[in-house]
Amino acid sequence: MNHLLEQIKRNNASAFTHSGKFHADDVFSAALLLYLNPEISITRGNKVPEDFEGVVFDIGRGQYDHHQKDSRIRENGVPYAAFGLLWEALGEEILGEELAEKFDQSFVQPLDNNDNTGEKNELATLIGNFNPAWDAQGNNDQAFFQAVSVAGMILENKFERYRGNERADKRVEELLEAHEEEIQSGKTAEKEAKILILPEFVPCQKRLSETEIAFVIFPSNRGGYCIQPQKKEYSLNYKCSFPVEWLGLENEDLVRVTGLESAGFCHKGGFLMTAGTLEDAVKACEISLKEFHEKPVVVNFGGDISVDELLLQLPKLQAAKVVHIDFPQLPELEMQGIYGEVLMEKQEWKAAVKEQVKEILKYKPEAVFVGNTTFSAYPVVHMLRKKHIPVLTMVERNGEKILVRIPSGS
Repeated sequence: MNHLLEQIKRNNASAFTHSGKFHADDVFSAALLLYLNPEISITRGNKVPEDFEGVVFDIGRGQYDHHQKDSRIRENGVPYAAFGLLWEALGEEILGEELAEKFDQSFVQPLDNNDNTGEKNELATLIGNFNPAWDAQGNNDQAFFQAVSVAGMILENKFERYRGNERADKRVEELLEAHEEEIQSGKTAEKEAKILILPEFVPCQKRLSETEIAFVIFPSNRGGYCIQPQKKEYSLNYKCSFPVEWLGLENEDLVRVTGLESAGFCHKGGFLMTAGTLEDAVKACEISLKEFHEKPVVVNFGGDISVDELLLQLPKLQAAKVVHIDFPQLPELEMQGIYGEVLMEKQEWKAAVKEQVKEILKYKPEAVFVGNTTFSAYPVVHMLRKKHIPVLTMVERNGEKILVRIPSGS
């Protein structure tokens, strides 16, 4: 059995962490210990008692502290904090190896990075706001444990969500196999091959983006059926959209334009439609597939027109439209040594970046090429990647110019 877990779960288990101002790191560390043993006693103080035999974290320069000079750093460069060190030792016991690693990447690492570098993190800010005001009287242990209680609820919900997603992944694979068998046997008509009918709602969007399935139909908890278009892989765009004249309509108005007697509602954003019968739900998908015509778009951001030919050689983009957007003119630079300092207020700069991204996104691009201004365009590139849009640039290899995708973390 895991030695640390054994220590946490034993009768009269105890733990010690620092007193004073608390952060997401020590709060989530405490919540993790309490998740594993709700009876564990957690004490806060300025110095670890010499005779203390429990779990010590975020203080004392021990195995679960990170304030020593030789504190550990992950292979990807993200430094460990106490929460990460404890999760490394305990996570697999809670979620299993694969899910524990995913949880570390998506949930633990951002909090560790915040504690070590101060990089902004909304969850860390929320937890930090539990600290008493600067002029509050008395110690802040009560506030600490209030924050730990909230963190504990977040952890429980997150763990269940991860387990639920794993169950969903298995269920989706079963449904896809059955769908493929029906197509092969001829039970599902060719025109319905891009429509997946689920017996119940299952989170499946990410997996289905890798397939040819364009629509999913499932029973609504309000009665009738929901219809959801599916996005392309690494794209904000749907493989097929509802006709534009359907968007934002409901009841009689939607029945009139669709010709479907049980049509109920079509969201103005185009991501959901409802129908009273399965037959009408399937017909709505078939009509959409028949009428859908869309030319893909690639944005050439600050690049030369000579790149267009290469962009149109990309898979599935041979018929794409290339839209050129000039890289914005930077403010005048005031030279300081070898570096330039941009004369722009921080908020003004952020607004400019958001406006630039908005200008790009209005074209719903399948990909964005960034010209020779990759370094200057990094804030825009970063925001596009957060929206899962492929960002390309050009490199020269063996005298030949080729397109490459800017990887995660660049």
